[in-house]
Amino acid sequence: MVTPHTSNLAATYATALSAANQAAAGQNYPLGALYVVATPIGNLADITLRALHVLQLADAIACEDTRHTQALLRAYGIDKTTAQLLAVHQHNEAQAVEAVLRRLRQGQRVAYVSDAGTPAISDPGARLVAGVRQVSIKVVPLPGASSVTTALSVAGITPDAQQQGGFVFAGFLSSKTTERDHAVQALARDPRAVVLLEAPHRIEALALALSVLGQRQLTVGRELTKQFEDITTLAAHEFPVWLAADANHTRGEFVLVLHPAQALAASGPDTRVLKLLLAELPLKSAVKLAAEITGEPRNALYEMALALKKG
Repeated sequence: MVTPHTSNLAATYATALSAANQAAAGQNYPLGALYVVATPIGNLADITLRALHVLQLADAIACEDTRHTQALLRAYGIDKTTAQLLAVHQHNEAQAVEAVLRRLRQGQRVAYVSDAGTPAISDPGARLVAGVRQVSIKVVPLPGASSVTTALSVAGITPDAQQQGGFVFAGFLSSKTTERDHAVQALARDPRAVVLLEAPHRIEALALALSVLGQRQLTVGRELTKQFEDITTLAAHEFPVWLAADANHTRGEFVLVLHPAQALAASGPDTRVLKLLLAELPLKSAVKLAAEITGEPRNALYEMALALKKG
């Protein structure tokens, strides 16, 4: 995310720091408060003016990776000592809460940042926030970049497609095949949009698991906001083929948006046939026979059968 030429970047962002101070300095930043600060998911220019001001102002910065955060701060021309950076990550978050609370009780302003994006959603930070709120200490959110909303904003999901409204954030599915397959089956029964995250070394396994969803549309976001950003929408069953077509397709961090399931017709011959068969046969057998009778795609009938079972 940060290039090694941090001195050059710091000079580039000098005017941004000045603008941040002018725009945000007049606002209220209480002492003894935890500031949850969103940082860029790739493009350094996506930092907010308010975030820059608070990162300068903070007495200490709790972070997922101190080395990563130090490089990020230096890219913006913000200097913090090693003693001002506190490691708070998924392996020590419960224990690190006490160290942060001590500083807050001393009246310090403590900022928390994850490696990228908005903390406490998929990244660490939720336990820290809960621990601070539990003792009635103020927590201040500083909104900014989020891979979830970034992907949703370009998926092109129209209001009429959102049959039940909203979306589901599923994050990372299990790396275990059986558990992942069960999770995908559950997603198939949910008609809403679903946002998934995945790492490059696991994306092919996830693509194979999602391919059973057939014609259901999937927007694939790769390296969002970075130089080689790639966004494409395809049918779920086409995803493994798309990955295999180009070695670059498997590189970078992934954010996936599974589009809402297509609305089912309230009546009609296909639904009627499928309902009759489901009443007498197991789901897979009913789908297979319905496809032979109606000529409809088996994947579409499978999604319809899952929805009917749920209904």
